[in-house]
Amino acid sequence: MCVSIRLFGGLASAVAILLASLVSIPASAAECGGDFQTWLAGFEREAAAQGISQHTITSALAGVAPDPNVISRDRRQGVFRQSFEQFSGRMVSADRLGKGAALLKRHAALFSRIEQQFGVPGPVLVAIWGLETDFGTNVGRYSTIRSVATLAFDCRRSEKFRGELVEALRIVDRGDMSPAEMHGDWAGEIGQTMFLPSSYVKYAVDYDGNGRRDLIRSVPDVLASTANYLKSYGWHRGEPWGEGTPNFDVLREWNKAEVYARTLAYFAQRLAGE
Repeated sequence: MCVSIRLFGGLASAVAILLASLVSIPASAAECGGDFQTWLAGFEREAAAQGISQHTITSALAGVAPDPNVISRDRRQGVFRQSFEQFSGRMVSADRLGKGAALLKRHAALFSRIEQQFGVPGPVLVAIWGLETDFGTNVGRYSTIRSVATLAFDCRRSEKFRGELVEALRIVDRGDMSPAEMHGDWAGEIGQTMFLPSSYVKYAVDYDGNGRRDLIRSVPDVLASTANYLKSYGWHRGEPWGEGTPNFDVLREWNKAEVYARTLAYFAQRLAGE
């Protein structure tokens, strides 16, 4: 059955104006897939609308192209299948325990100041530091801008990584790092304890007082920012962090994998002499 609707006078004009205005409104978010340069142009408009300066947009995104290695790594991800015994046995080695204990002593004054301010003890921070990048020795070589642009353009998790790309540009815009300095893991994590750009913007602190939040080179910034992250998720000062405690739940906010959180808690307990 065909149903026709006739519009008369002012109503018809109003509808015509409305339809014309809708056609002229740009999309609020860049669509994933398709031609990369077309997508990138749309994203640049989106970033500008979110307050990123044109200078940062131009300097950070000039020449950027999708990284097929990032897509390959993303597609190879699987369910975490190692048992706690397997994972902790590999990650909490005698060598790593020794290095962690030495770092606790070397930075004792720093850890004391951080615990006083944020409530998070040194062994927990050192355990995260060790598990994430072996105490800053393996921070990754992937360009953060290129990695998150690749994942934002790809349609599997485009919305999440469009947001991360905006926040990566915000890090550059506020002067913490240049695009060339911003490198890390393939999924966009940055620094010695691996912050996604959005977490970097929210939780990174300038703890060495040089005016920049540098989670790649500044140990004080790295450790204090990690403590600030845990505090923001509800860390309870002076309380244990083993399984079943509120602080263990906070460790799971750091990494959702149960095996990882248990290994992190175990590593910190070993460092604390428990």
